[in-house]
Amino acid sequence: MSIKTLYLQKRMPATEAVCHVRNGDFIIVPTGVGEPPALLTALSDQRRDFQDVKVGQILAMRKYAYFDPETVDNVRHVAFFYGGASRAGGQEGWVDFIPNYFSEIPPQIERGQISADVVFSMASPMDEHGYFSLSLGVDYTMAAVARARAIVLEVNPNVPFTYGNCHVHISQVTALVESSEPVLEVGLPKIGPVQEAIGKYVADLIDDGATLQIGYGGIPDAVVMQLTQKHDLGIHTEMIGDGILSLVECGAVTNRRKNYLPGKMVATFGLGSKKLYRFMERNPGLEMHPADFTNTPALAGKNDNLAAINATLQIDLLGQCGSESLGFAPYSGTGGQSDFVRAANLSRGGKAFIVLPSTAKNDTISRIVLSLSPGTHVSTSKNDINYVVTEFGVAQLRGKSAKQRARELIGIAHPNFRAELTEQAKKMHLL
Repeated sequence: MSIKTLYLQKRMPATEAVCHVRNGDFIIVPTGVGEPPALLTALSDQRRDFQDVKVGQILAMRKYAYFDPETVDNVRHVAFFYGGASRAGGQEGWVDFIPNYFSEIPPQIERGQISADVVFSMASPMDEHGYFSLSLGVDYTMAAVARARAIVLEVNPNVPFTYGNCHVHISQVTALVESSEPVLEVGLPKIGPVQEAIGKYVADLIDDGATLQIGYGGIPDAVVMQLTQKHDLGIHTEMIGDGILSLVECGAVTNRRKNYLPGKMVATFGLGSKKLYRFMERNPGLEMHPADFTNTPALAGKNDNLAAINATLQIDLLGQCGSESLGFAPYSGTGGQSDFVRAANLSRGGKAFIVLPSTAKNDTISRIVLSLSPGTHVSTSKNDINYVVTEFGVAQLRGKSAKQRARELIGIAHPNFRAELTEQAKKMHLL
């Protein structure tokens, strides 16, 4: 049977494709804009027809109708990482959460520790060999494809076809739905003077030829803006976005000096503008791979001079980072922060940067604290921390004693809080 005939046999409306879901199923959905809107809308519309269906995903982008506390016994969201669509439900308790390292979600699916009965994913159009590309969210989705009973793709001409371990053959597909809506675009975060100051400190510590992992947010993008005069940078990251694209366009990123996969940018999901998605299309200099390839510290750490740049919400005087909750209230998730901090520590010449503004709420709260707020989820441990950067400078903590760390961190706290932090540290015998 020809691949075109297979394609036509498996094509159907989203309302029919959703019927491949059974009560009790766990549906895997890719990160971010890899989520399929037509399928998730149809699932939302029919959610009362199901019982005990769960949708597992990192970073849901749209708040579909199934995000509904009244119907969680029908269809419930299970977050691997909270975002704007899922955060309120997580804080109220009707969205569930699975703690994880991003790099370990694929093997957890492979081992059956995380279920994967059905896959719903965006996909590029089929090529002449019968392959679709899951370019926008490879992450843990390829692991789910290998285990799922049903693979349902939303095929969209606006999804780029990319290279790497991100392809699904028509023979593997249970059902497919066609759509043509533009892929959701996500703009660069707003950058202010605090972010610019932090960005400059970090940029000054990144050498020509370094390989970059850049997290999402205003401060990481502020770093990117100040790297345009660097030379022969490489990319090995989890997210490829418009910030990285700008470094490619200005010539700062060439990947020529990478010792691991030289000449190739490597990422596991794309999140940005239409321009970025066009850039990804059949780009021989870009490969999209699962998160257990991009994020596993032992693999990412093969890149010499790996610079990992990630943000936190709060840090204590030992260097413990609370990057994913506000006290007990969940805010995001571990994501790839711990993966890449450890990868940079393994890298020859690597540097792991944790960045944060020194204060919150108009300079009324210090983000550098004696101890983390009760209930805070620790993302990067005191044993893994290296560079911490605020708008007031850089503290290098790896290999330092507890007393040295306290002095270093107080030195980059907001001046209004340094005396108070010093007194607190003395009372706890840290100073």
